[in-house]
Amino acid sequence: MQRAVKRGCDHIFFIGFLGAGKSTLARNLGMMFNRRFVDTDRLVERRQGMTVRCIFERDGEARFRELETEVLESLRCERSLLVSCGGGIVETPCNISLMREMGFCVYLDGDIDDSLRQIRRRDTRPDFRSIEHATRLLEHRRPLYRRAADLTVDIRDKTFTEVSYLCAELLLERGLI
Repeated sequence: MQRAVKRGCDHIFFIGFLGAGKSTLARNLGMMFNRRFVDTDRLVERRQGMTVRCIFERDGEARFRELETEVLESLRCERSLLVSCGGGIVETPCNISLMREMGFCVYLDGDIDDSLRQIRRRDTRPDFRSIEHATRLLEHRRPLYRRAADLTVDIRDKTFTEVSYLCAELLLERGLI
């Protein structure tokens, strides 16, 4: 297996659709490898003092995307983070450039059924309006995720534990964790 060339801050960014398990994976790997993990949505919420849903409702998606980019830029001064990214982070082209500049992108690739199984509270997800809308959104974002990804992990029919061990193995093989 060829070792990956580390870039920038050596962060590992987890990207994928709503409910793909990005936050759970970052947390699990953080505990396994004693690395700090952060979630871009939670960082935006802390900075703004309100939920992502409230930001979408009050200021709109465009403003949320700006805040998301600001959070990504703030990670430049950090090292070796495991970063769970919001599902729409790839909607902003400069975010993809920032992530690739600062580290390595892992795409958790699944189907809409995988997302629906994991989303417990749809009312807290501003991108989730209906199953039909979510399906269209996933199809729109899938090529963006693929273009951003350095590594793609198929999460279909896998538990969070299986995905965590698979990801750990793949990242270890590449010398990234």
